[in-house]
Parts: sequence; structure tokens; C-alpha cells
Amino acid sequence: MTMIRRLLAAAAFSIATLSAAHAQVEQQAVVDRATLAVQDIMADVRQGNPQSTMGNARAVMICPQVFRAAFIFGGSGGDCVLVARDAAGGWSYPAFYGIGSGSAGFQAGIQDSEIMMFILTAKGLNAVMDSQFKFGADAGVAFVSIGAGVEGATTAGLGADIVVAAKSRGLFAGISLQGSVMTTRTSWNRAYYGRDLAARSIVQDMEVSNPGADPLREILTRFGGRGPVIGSMQPQIATAQTAPPPGSAAPLARAPVQQQNLPPPQQR
Repeated sequence: MTMIRRLLAAAAFSIATLSAAHAQVEQQAVVDRATLAVQDIMADVRQGNPQSTMGNARAVMICPQVFRAAFIFGGSGGDCVLVARDAAGGWSYPAFYGIGSGSAGFQAGIQDSEIMMFILTAKGLNAVMDSQFKFGADAGVAFVSIGAGVEGATTAGLGADIVVAAKSRGLFAGISLQGSVMTTRTSWNRAYYGRDLAARSIVQDMEVSNPGADPLREILTRFGGRGPVIGSMQPQIATAQTAPPPGSAAPLARAPVQQQNLPPPQQR
């Protein structure tokens, strides 16, 4: 009987382990695709100089695959991850979001897009971290597109809270974020980190980690550097930036950007 109980306990443990691993497969696939999307968008010369924009970003939202299809009536949807900087300028682990929209009118086609949103201000970050955010509905949050193939509410670039870059494939001439809704995916956060978490707990309070997202964080550091220090964000672990030793290779050069003091994000 003792042997049978041990076998049953081992089987139950194996099933629980496999279930937990399977629960992360879908989320990890999105994180992996987001890593590739960063490479694609940052290497696309049509996006202007995205490294300068990322160097000033407080956070980035990456939607590695937004699919749009239409015949008279249309719709689009996809999965996204949000990462933000810590007090030392490093990157958090990702929180999961979904994006979607619907439309009507004479239209036909299909399209697959990679979208990257550079969130430059505390106002923009706080708006996105709400449980639901609709592009164009919040008059206090301005976003502007760069490069080719993105349409949305535009303002002067220096006054934008969110700057959007995209790379699209398909029959539509461009993508439109106007009216698109972003929602947090708490169930995905739970599957990836093992407990219920709001986006703010992940990207601002930095309560959890998952090594599966380390390649994403590394490539953001490679392209965007450590960026601005955000004084009010207090991570549990902050990595100090050290100067390279004499004679070592210089870090990846970035184009000059205009600097400005940014207010800290508002705590709720």
C-alpha cells in the first residue's frame, strides 16, 4: 500500500507539473514572437529612428501579431505584452494584454501586422495600465504614428504620450488604431506567473519574474539602452549601470534625442 501511495503521489505531482508547463505554452509563444517583432521593427528603416524613441520611452507595448480580416464587416485582434522600466532604467517582466476592434463599410482584405507602441509619459502609461484603454477615446492621451502603414489620432511628435510603429503584410493599405481597445489579460498573467496579478504589479511594482522573458528584456536593452531613470518606480531588484572598462567595445550608438524631465507616474 505504501508503494502504491508513493506512485499515486508521484503521478499527481507529474500531472500538476505538466499542467503548469502547458498553461505557459501559449503565453511563452507570445513573448517569443514579441522578441522577434522588436527585431523586425527596430531594423525597419521605414520606421525613422526608433532607437531614439525607445531611448526616451518609459514603457513599450508589443503586439507581435495583430490579424485583420474584412469583407464589408471587418475586425482585428491580437495578443500584446507590456514592459516598463525600473528605477535603474532596466526592463520589467511582461504583462499580457489583448487588442481588438471592429468596423463596417466597403472593405475587403486580410492583413497581419507587428505593432510596437513606445509609451513616453506617465499619463500614457497610467492610461494603458487601466483594465481597458480605447485609442482615440481619451482626449488627454495623444498618440502619433511613425514610419509607414499606421494611422491614428496624430499630434505633434514632441507632445505625444504614445508613439506607434508597425510593420504590416497584406492587402490593406495601412492599419488604424483609432477605436481599438486594449484590455488586460489577468488569466494569462496567472498562467505565466502562477498567481493573479494586475499589470501594475508586474511592470511597475515588479513583484514577479519568469526567465522565459529574459531574451525579450535583453533585446529591449540592446536597442533602447537603459533609458531614463523613473524615480517613483521602486523595483525589488535594481541593477546599477556600470561603465565599460577601458578598451572594451563601445555600446550600440543611438541618434541624439531631445531630453526633457518627465513627471513620475501617478500611484493609485
